[in-house]
Amino acid sequence: MLPTPTIKVKFLLGLFVIFTASFLLLNHFIVQIIETSNEKIMTQDLIGLKKNSSVYVKQAFMINHFGNDEIYFRQMASDVVEELRQVTSSEISAYGVNGELIYASGNWKEPSKAGDDLNHALKGKTSYTINYTDSTAEAYYSYPVVIDGKKVGILRFAKDFSLLYEQSRHILDVISYVTIAIFAAAFIFSYILSRNITIPIVKLTKASTEVANGNLDIRLSFRRKDEIGQLADNFRTMIEKIKAQIGRIQKDRDRLEELNRHRKQFFDNVTHELKTPLTSILGYAQMIKENGQTDEAFFDKGMNHIVDESKRLHDMVVKLLELSKETSGQEAFEPVLAGQLFQDVCEGMKFKAERYRKTIRCEAEEGLWVEGSEPKLRQLFINIIDNAIKYGFAHTDILVKAQLVSGRVHMTVTNQGQDIRPEDLAKIFEPFYRADMRKSKEMGSCGLGLSICKAIVDDHQGSIGIRSANQETRVAIELPYTKPKRGHAE
Repeated sequence: MLPTPTIKVKFLLGLFVIFTASFLLLNHFIVQIIETSNEKIMTQDLIGLKKNSSVYVKQAFMINHFGNDEIYFRQMASDVVEELRQVTSSEISAYGVNGELIYASGNWKEPSKAGDDLNHALKGKTSYTINYTDSTAEAYYSYPVVIDGKKVGILRFAKDFSLLYEQSRHILDVISYVTIAIFAAAFIFSYILSRNITIPIVKLTKASTEVANGNLDIRLSFRRKDEIGQLADNFRTMIEKIKAQIGRIQKDRDRLEELNRHRKQFFDNVTHELKTPLTSILGYAQMIKENGQTDEAFFDKGMNHIVDESKRLHDMVVKLLELSKETSGQEAFEPVLAGQLFQDVCEGMKFKAERYRKTIRCEAEEGLWVEGSEPKLRQLFINIIDNAIKYGFAHTDILVKAQLVSGRVHMTVTNQGQDIRPEDLAKIFEPFYRADMRKSKEMGSCGLGLSICKAIVDDHQGSIGIRSANQETRVAIELPYTKPKRGHAE
């Protein structure tokens, strides 16, 4: 199968055909015009020659009182021929009415072929023929000599038109050379133009093929401001958008994979955390059922353990429900004084801090308005401060601050305690995750508190982070500040 011709080949081939056809048509029309012009010039010249010679012959007959028969034409033929030769600068011959040659000038050359002009003159018509030999063009012009309505002979002129035809050929050659030069210049320009158009198109075609094959690392460098340059810019923009879209798809894929991993880990943790107290409760219940109340001490111990594990299981289920509620969607928010709410929570938690032999010191600016849910924010602050109380060193202070920084509400809770390892900080907001430092956790802790806090902060379009170093742990919460509406006191 023959290869499909490229655009450049088609373009050049089409131009070649168009220019060749145009050149041939132009040359044909020019030749026709020149030949027509030459015929007009020759015809006018020969007509003038006939008029002058006819006048001369008639005057000769009148001056010499010749009659009008052929005999007298034969007698005066030599004189008429020589006189007309001098006047017209042409070679002349005289013929009788039957076509026999009577007299010819000295340089007369009889044409190799019998001319139609003589035959027409024998029939009483005026005619001429042109003979071409080498680079010469000679016209033979014949007309009948009529005196008083009677044909007495034939005059035949041989006039050289070589110069006229030489000039015509020269003009035709010049026009041909100019036309060829124009054709060559136009063809070269078309070739350059076709390369200027087709080379970028070929590059764009190769680039699009690479993109279709999955290779997006394509670099196109066209320093052009025309349509080709605009097409290349659009192509580059398209590739960048495709790469960006693929990047987003890959990120979404990675996020979904991470989400599926977290979901599996979450359900594994839920199963484990629920299974542990249920196994303990089931074990003690079976042992009590088997032993009855024969061992009163064991019975009391078993029942207490069942009650404690049941409470822990209940708290775990409640927190799971809270976490599910936090991640299920955003409820209607309203303006909340976050600083005042923070202070209220600190006041309420002072008694528990004193039980753990710690002191809460709270500093909160006024007018810290945020759009949110007051119950959720209260739960957030309680969980953070409760963790600071439970996992801090005894006889230390818990510093609580709330202030407006760069148009956002910043709240921090700082306590003195065992450092949290960096690898634990990276996962500390995951459900059921507990750092090694919290192995000695209090009864009822199930690793869901910080997950709930993270969900509440995300729900309020905020951020939360934990830093731990040099036996100091700081929880930083940032929420968007909102100006109070009318009717809300500062």
